[in-house]
Amino acid sequence: QVQLLESGGGSVQPGGSLTLSCAASTSYNTMGWFIDAPGRDRGLVAGIGWLGYNTQYADSVKGRFTISRDNAKNLVYVKMNSLKPEDTAVYYCAAAGSFSTWIRDYDYWGQGTQVTVSS
Repeated sequence: QVQLLESGGGSVQPGGSLTLSCAASTSYNTMGWFIDAPGRDRGLVAGIGWLGYNTQYADSVKGRFTISRDNAKNLVYVKMNSLKPEDTAVYYCAAAGSFSTWIRDYDYWGQGTQVTVSS
């Protein structure tokens, strides 16, 4: 069992930045950030493999978001720059046993943290 706890959400103006953190109770192979917004299916924002070399981003966030991890501290981050109103969503941290972009492959989920981008 892996417990995941997100932090760092909040409200920010368009063009602003936020960094979300996810603390895991133990290390896990692949970590991902997913978003959940009204009218949209939950989808992968960014994923990162164990060594950090494998990363995957949704097209909508490429060049703006950066995922990283610190395995020694069991932490995963997503740095979000140039935020847009359409980035508004609940952001979930999730863990998978192998590198994947498919939501069904993620075994453990955090409770989510709200990000609101609005002027």
